[in-house]
Amino acid sequence: MADSTESESRKLLVRLREAMAGDEAGQARLDKITHLIADSMGTEVCSVYLFRDDETLELCATEGLNTESVHQTRMRMGEGLVGRVAKYGKVVNTPDAPGAKGFRYMPETGEERFSSFLGVPVQRLGEKLGVLVVQSREERMFSADEVYGLEVVAMVIAEMTELGAFVGEGAALSPLHQQSVLLRGTSAQEGSAEGHVWLHEPRVVITNPIADDPHREMERLIEAVDELRVGVDKMLEVSLDGDKEQMQVLEAYRMFANSKGWMRRMEEDISRGLSAEAAVEKEQSQARARMSQVQDSYLRERLSDLDDLSNRLLRILTGQGATSSADLPVDPILIARNIGPGDLLEYGRSLRGVVLEEGSVGSHAAIVARALAIPLVVNAKRITTEALNGDHIMVDGEQGVVHLRPEDMVTTAFRDKMAMQAKAQERYSSIRDRPAVTKDGKTVNLMMNAGLMADLPSLESSGAEGVGLFRTELQFLVRNKMPKRTELAVLYKRVLDAGHGKRVVFRTLDIGSDKVLPYMKPTDEPNPALGWRAIRVGLDKPGVMRMQLQALMRAADGRPLTIMFPFVAQFEEYRAARAEVEKTLERERRLGHPLPEVLDVGAMLETPSLAFAPQKFFEEVGFLSIGGNDLKQFFFAADRENERVRKRYDTLNVSFLSLIERIVERCESTNTPLSFCGEDAGRPIEAVCLAAIGIRTLSMRPASIGPVKSLLLRVDLDALRKIIADARHRGEQSVRPAVMDYLRDL
Repeated sequence: MADSTESESRKLLVRLREAMAGDEAGQARLDKITHLIADSMGTEVCSVYLFRDDETLELCATEGLNTESVHQTRMRMGEGLVGRVAKYGKVVNTPDAPGAKGFRYMPETGEERFSSFLGVPVQRLGEKLGVLVVQSREERMFSADEVYGLEVVAMVIAEMTELGAFVGEGAALSPLHQQSVLLRGTSAQEGSAEGHVWLHEPRVVITNPIADDPHREMERLIEAVDELRVGVDKMLEVSLDGDKEQMQVLEAYRMFANSKGWMRRMEEDISRGLSAEAAVEKEQSQARARMSQVQDSYLRERLSDLDDLSNRLLRILTGQGATSSADLPVDPILIARNIGPGDLLEYGRSLRGVVLEEGSVGSHAAIVARALAIPLVVNAKRITTEALNGDHIMVDGEQGVVHLRPEDMVTTAFRDKMAMQAKAQERYSSIRDRPAVTKDGKTVNLMMNAGLMADLPSLESSGAEGVGLFRTELQFLVRNKMPKRTELAVLYKRVLDAGHGKRVVFRTLDIGSDKVLPYMKPTDEPNPALGWRAIRVGLDKPGVMRMQLQALMRAADGRPLTIMFPFVAQFEEYRAARAEVEKTLERERRLGHPLPEVLDVGAMLETPSLAFAPQKFFEEVGFLSIGGNDLKQFFFAADRENERVRKRYDTLNVSFLSLIERIVERCESTNTPLSFCGEDAGRPIEAVCLAAIGIRTLSMRPASIGPVKSLLLRVDLDALRKIIADARHRGEQSVRPAVMDYLRDL
């Protein structure tokens, strides 16, 4: 690249900085900028389009088009050449704009007079802010240097927009990070919370996007990259004895940190006039834009690695983001793109809620959030770019809705809802010690789900009659290597001690699908939910299963012990797992260890196939627990992670209830104890219907026990069963409307 070109680029950025240093209002600054860019690039037109909402661009300033069209001309995302640049985040460079595919004629602007068109996205870290356009009368392609120079300018405009340099009247010039925002995601853990934002990775604010001294900026970049490389090398040294996958990730980090192409592009950005921080962020923004377009999971992971390295480099350059848990607000709501179970456990119960930009309802983070009873919303798009540390935020875990910087009316309504929930909890505490006996004298046992020692105090406070499901995989998920048998035995013993003699059902390791151990090689499966998981992993790796069974038996230390195998799809799988239990018992007997006083071994019924197992299975199995979440998704062939389909199918659908009734009948014929475990067990309406068709044990999160018991105390299960039968006889698809009418009459 010629020195003269670089010099012109730097001159333009210096002129832009001078223009933005004045006292003009935001509109005047934008007008001055479009004039400077057009003058510097020798074009007749320069225009800035900014988003007024998620889908609409507005012409906010122009040099060369009709000034009357400013704030009047608008277009949808993808509409016209400008809309194409915005939608795809890619440059459009054409010598014949009116003849280009997708051109939209806007008579109010007078742009039909101009042939050449160059549009570049104005974006910051994946957040689309607008489009910068230059046009000229002569038909010509803009050179690579001109394209690159305009991208550098767009980067500066993005940074100054972030800093509020263009605030004015109208939606398109409204200040960022100050408006009330409603974000819709997916509910991964119910509950409501109000607090203030705590960013897991605080965003770096760049206040000096334009370099004063390019040579000094180059030195700063080189020094920071050297520090980054040393840091990555140290991580590799520490992890030399770690698992292969972790080493591969760190090797990818090292590869990117030593990438000559990455370094060359940032040096070129600085030579164009950007500061070291702005050069790093420009590359990061382009990587994020590419990431949003890439479907291949491997490439997305590699781009994510580059994104993470860029964040580390920015923190080195700016010194920002060096906060600690001591800086947490008193009512923190954690905001992150994604987060591992270990990091979430470190925050622990200090959090009021969690909102993730990515994630899933079955992710590790969701499992921990449920264990900690923290409201969690996942898939809340743009939350990490919209939120700032300290922002007021309200999280509705039931609806999967987040109110960021809410208006007074929203705040009042939300607080009223939380007050009603608190009052209901007070009412539930008054019935905590009462058995759940219905109006017609039937008793329903209410158990709680758990996965951490921190859950166990809820056994007393919730009124649960025991632990219907203790998830043992959490202790495996939060570590970087396989836990030792002695460590697990100590933990399981503490769980049994905390149960004070109440029944605790330990579910053996349920990994695979969305729960991949960090130290286990992941399997590349097209549909992991139907793949190598749970009991299938246990039977293929019997050493791990035996180790866990030994730990459980030693923890029991002569007390009763209840073990449940997950995701059993056929009789032979249960028989094989039960054989491992017998082998372990025999080994413990030979070693002279105390054996469990009573050993109850059961299975989770999560696949429709097990409902049709041979009669012999129901006679042999110690007990069954219906895993409602998985059974429902497999019964309806509707992925519970997929918002498009999962809400189409109702638990109170007649077909699904008929399957549950068949399981109840088969268990009654063999006197096999049966329970129902899952989200629906903790929903009062679904819970009373499950009880009405014959299920007498329900296991749920502790906070749901009060609401479920409250409704059970007021219903007549025989009457409710007749209502369900009548709705089925009428040919209704779901019994919910009829059940709701009955409950309203109560």
